[in-house]
Amino acid sequence: MDIAPKKAVVLLSGGLDSSTVLAVARDEGYDLYALSFRYGQRNTREAEAASRVARSMGVTRHVILDIDLRSFGHSALTDNIDVPRRNDVSGMAKDIPVTYVPARNTIFLSFALAFAESVGARDVFIGVNAIDYSGYPDCRPEFITAFEHLANLATKAGVEGRSFTIHAPLIAMTKSKIITTGVSLGVDYSLTATCYDPSEDGKACGSCEACLLRLQGFRGAGLKDPVEYA
Repeated sequence: MDIAPKKAVVLLSGGLDSSTVLAVARDEGYDLYALSFRYGQRNTREAEAASRVARSMGVTRHVILDIDLRSFGHSALTDNIDVPRRNDVSGMAKDIPVTYVPARNTIFLSFALAFAESVGARDVFIGVNAIDYSGYPDCRPEFITAFEHLANLATKAGVEGRSFTIHAPLIAMTKSKIITTGVSLGVDYSLTATCYDPSEDGKACGSCEACLLRLQGFRGAGLKDPVEYA
């Protein structure tokens, strides 16, 4: 008798990390349900990238939700605040940067939890990283642990003993390790979009924190980044 594959909801921004996580979940045998957001972010091409990645990995269902975090502002990704530019990654993660979007991962995981419960999934994957990252508080292991605890208190499934697991398989990886892992799992990074503030024709700026971390990761992996830079 055939056994149906277990289901997983994967948060998919269309960037490097989330695309790698999608590949990890696929490699672990999950039936993939991807969730992306148009949340008022400066990079309007993220959803397009997420759709490309989802198609390339055979996702069963891809949902793109529209929510408008510009209503709250207070982030260079959603408000009229300049995206910081740097020459290198030195000095990152000492302070929480202005690109932090208030409570974004909590919001995203809450939607992912609702999606998971509705489709009968017990596993949610997110591409947070606490090594090569920009110092966001909602990328730390203690946040993931706390949200998993909340998920099993706040849902019908959790109360009935069908517990959820929040997977963050990249959380202790360097960016170069993430890239080599993704390459080994068949991720096509040319489909992804990472830049916080791309040009009108979609080219990455090469000087925001997201671009710098990405470029550092490809250098560390001994590979050329396949996306175009301005």
